[in-house]
Amino acid sequence: MNSAIFRQIHRQIAPIVFIPLFLSAITGIAYSLGKSWFDLPRESTHIFMVIHEAEYFGKYLEPIYVLFLAIGIITMIVTGLTMARSFSKKPKITKWNYRTMHRMVAPIFFLPLLVSATTGVAYRISRSWLGMSRSEADIFLVIHEGKYLGEIFQPIYVLLVGLGLVSIIITGVSMIRWVSLKPKQQMKSEN
Repeated sequence: MNSAIFRQIHRQIAPIVFIPLFLSAITGIAYSLGKSWFDLPRESTHIFMVIHEAEYFGKYLEPIYVLFLAIGIITMIVTGLTMARSFSKKPKITKWNYRTMHRMVAPIFFLPLLVSATTGVAYRISRSWLGMSRSEADIFLVIHEGKYLGEIFQPIYVLLVGLGLVSIIITGVSMIRWVSLKPKQQMKSEN
């Protein structure tokens, strides 16, 4: 497959997953920082988990939603990396725009996002569909939340990964709008 096919897939999936991923990132950050830095009780931070995991869909649809998000972000990562590989030479930065920022930020955060997505969905599916107890599935949550980093660095990790995802989403959405307004001939010359 050539790069153009991956670019097309990337552009088609992005509008579908950007709002759920944005909500997931913001609520994940709010939940973690609310508990860690602001010492909010579970009752106050639970609303963030309800949104983060889409608990409002009910116990049967919640894992499907989480799986949908994981497949979406993994697809975006794979297609994005494939496109990045096609740019074997380092691009010369002639001007700063959303495309330049997107190309710079995405490679930095792809691995933490991939780990976060796979362990988050592994936790939810193992609990919901495989019937694992919380203690059995907790290893996935420990990795997903970065708890192995300790009390000090765990919320910083969540903040950085969450803000990385938010910045990728914002630059990507801005780039889609920016790309769609340009004439096709000009877009081809830039790629």
